Amino acid sequence: MGTEIYFSNNYRDLCIEHGTGAGFQFEFNCSRCWDTWRSPFEPFRAGQVAGWLSRGVNAAWSLIGGSATQGVTNAADGLAGASFGGQRDAAFTRAIENAQGHFNRCPRCTGYVCARCWNAGQGLCLNCSPDTAAEAQAAQQRGLNDMVTQRAYDVGQQQGAGYDVTSPRQLVCPNCRTETRGGAFCHGCGHRLAQTTNCASCHAALPDDAAFCPSCGTRH
Repeated sequence: MGTEIYFSNNYRDLCIEHGTGAGFQFEFNCSRCWDTWRSPFEPFRAGQVAGWLSRGVNAAWSLIGGSATQGVTNAADGLAGASFGGQRDAAFTRAIENAQGHFNRCPRCTGYVCARCWNAGQGLCLNCSPDTAAEAQAAQQRGLNDMVTQRAYDVGQQQGAGYDVTSPRQLVCPNCRTETRGGAFCHGCGHRLAQTTNCASCHAALPDDAAFCPSCGTRH
């Protein structure tokens, strides 16, 4: 295998060394959208033969004997393992050559991307050279959202002008521990919560637990 290894960070080894399904296969993914492409499966004949031999030996267990069957199986696995590494490297080289036809390498960020994530006109990936029409549409939507957000913020400021920020508020009911969200009464048990110390109408001092202002009669 050559000294250069491509796709070093975005591939997955799916090779199987032992058994009837032994073979070589690799999965490569796009660095931008993570869509995957798998190389064609290449059977590993020595591993498959060892798998079939192991099956046959196990089927004849009662005729051959335990120690003999184990020795035959180990020998077959050993022969398969001796050639697996070299054949795997050769298969990986072929898979990379094939994968290079399905991915483009961006000269700016050096990532490998699929055709859908490649800006062919600029010779760059869409991360480095985004599609102009898509960017314009996205910017338009951001502008719309920003304007709506600002208008909603302005409305909130107008509403906040009439909010009494000096009134004491209990956010948790001292009687049942329910979150009250600043209400006058607990919606869990009906307990009366902290009230203003002055009348909102005439600003006169209010006695504790006053339901009405003793000066002007305003309900609190």
